[in-house]
Amino acid sequence: MGDGTPESCTSAAVVKAVAAGGIITFDCGPVPVTITMSATAKVRNSSAKVVLDGGGKVTLSGAGKRRILYMNTCDDAQGSVNGPCNDIDAPRLTIQNMAFTKGNSSDDEGGGAVYVRGGHVKVVNSRFTANRCARTGPDLGGAALRVFDQGGDQPVYVVGSTFTGGQCSNGSALSSIGVSWIVLNSYFSGNKAVGKGANPAREGTPGGGSGGAIYMDGDAIKLTLDGTVIEKNTAAEGGGAVFFVSNNRTGTMTVRNSTLRKNPSAVFETSGFPGIFFMGAGEPVVTGSTLRK
Repeated sequence: MGDGTPESCTSAAVVKAVAAGGIITFDCGPVPVTITMSATAKVRNSSAKVVLDGGGKVTLSGAGKRRILYMNTCDDAQGSVNGPCNDIDAPRLTIQNMAFTKGNSSDDEGGGAVYVRGGHVKVVNSRFTANRCARTGPDLGGAALRVFDQGGDQPVYVVGSTFTGGQCSNGSALSSIGVSWIVLNSYFSGNKAVGKGANPAREGTPGGGSGGAIYMDGDAIKLTLDGTVIEKNTAAEGGGAVFFVSNNRTGTMTVRNSTLRKNPSAVFETSGFPGIFFMGAGEPVVTGSTLRK
């Protein structure tokens, strides 16, 4: 999209391109551009593949007013699907060489910058800064990225990406229900889980405040962190870096070649694992990594 000038790269053009699907690249001129979105770009459920590739020069901004990108295979407004909507294989969404800033979602689903349900999503070499979602609630989150189910229970891959300055009730970078993650060579800092009352919400509280950077809830879920730094994130309740709850205690967490430091949990965390609250199979497996207050 675009004709080589910044003026040709508009919110309307992004919305149209995402709805059409396929591989989307940007021709906005030789210097970096910020496109302020006046509407949320929505993936159509009929798309087999959607790739957003900003070439390292494109930032999409929600201007602090709206979600930037949305994909939901259970939303009939985006087209009907064949089979269980939560477990469908497509669309397959890839976000690469992009930046997302000032996305904001105040509904009860989270996903300030990006919301995904069903299909598949992958994030590569991208930046998420200063995104927001609802400040209270016991089981919502994802100021940068909220994922609710993936086709075939496959993991979400996040590679070479940064998440900074996010704020939400929980999981102020990444948040998910029933979803596994593989996070490689990425960086999280300055994200804040600001809710109050945890999950389930304590009596007299609205709930939330867990997982400064990452919030995961489900059953047989897995989190792998490899080559990743998580630092200076905070949680008003538990898990200044990571909040992980496997309800049937089958979920696992693996930390390799990573550093987690200075991620305070105001109320609770798992003993011996600074910045982490973990309920799953055994304890987190940590190798070649540093965990410290």
